[in-house]
Amino acid sequence: MNRSRGIFLVITGAIFWGVGGTAAKKLFEYGIDVNWLVTTRLLIAGLLLLTIQYFKKDRSQIFGVWKTGKTAVHLVIFGLLGMLAVQYTYMASIEHGNAAVATLLQYLAPVMIILYLLLRKQTILTQRDLLTVSLALIGCFFLLTNGSISQLSVPAPAIIWGILSGIALAFYTLNAVPLLKHYDSLVIVGWAMIIGGCALSFIHPPWQMNFNSLTLEAYFYLAFVIIFGTMIAFWFYIESLQSLSPKESSLLGSIEPLAAVLTTVFWLKEPFGYFQWLGTLCIIGMILFMALNKKTSSSSSQHPEKKEPLKVG
Repeated sequence: MNRSRGIFLVITGAIFWGVGGTAAKKLFEYGIDVNWLVTTRLLIAGLLLLTIQYFKKDRSQIFGVWKTGKTAVHLVIFGLLGMLAVQYTYMASIEHGNAAVATLLQYLAPVMIILYLLLRKQTILTQRDLLTVSLALIGCFFLLTNGSISQLSVPAPAIIWGILSGIALAFYTLNAVPLLKHYDSLVIVGWAMIIGGCALSFIHPPWQMNFNSLTLEAYFYLAFVIIFGTMIAFWFYIESLQSLSPKESSLLGSIEPLAAVLTTVFWLKEPFGYFQWLGTLCIIGMILFMALNKKTSSSSSQHPEKKEPLKVG
């Protein structure tokens, strides 16, 4: 039951994340600065999550997380190198390209996690890993080249930011688990967003914005990005780590590209080549393989309270 709940949470969060990315692309068309958008969405979503924690769960955890120096330092690192890094690199990739490519590149994270665990000698390379890595790499190749090695089908800055986003998501996934052993996901995600938002406020304060220039439609997109594409998406993703291993959450969360691709192509009318569709199918195939394979990557998946985040596979 815990495993099924974890799969539901990570897939739902990933869909919201994907659609939220496409909505963010619409906001950039209104001239909204990427720094302002990341700052605003992190601060508002973080405050909303802590508010939910205050009324629904153990409110003492909200400030209790800061009482231990080691935990406080870990939370700050997670907020800056995990939450803020994921948010900024992802949005920058969307700004230079589109939500579909940015999202698909971000989901190189499972490959990075597997390689990291192999280098740390904390897992062995299984046939299952080989298949997932192969599907991810083949999918990304077709996505970026559209079948032509001589010419990339997306701008280079979008690719660079997208790859950096994958690295950030891998760190985010692995780094979150130790904090969840002692504190609710609402507390960890909420504070991480506020930390990231406060840090970026020094570059672009959230109040420096011509709000009169935004239309009602733009405010709707902004609300969706903050509530569904940020708050709920990150909360569900982190919550899934309570019953799934980091590698499983990262792989199952790859359904985000499907949502991003479909909304980018059919809503924003972005061109998408035949080989790019083939690459997308490869990544979706990786998702289905992971979802249908009921065998957990470690016994810790059934006992989340005892699991160690890096000892998976």
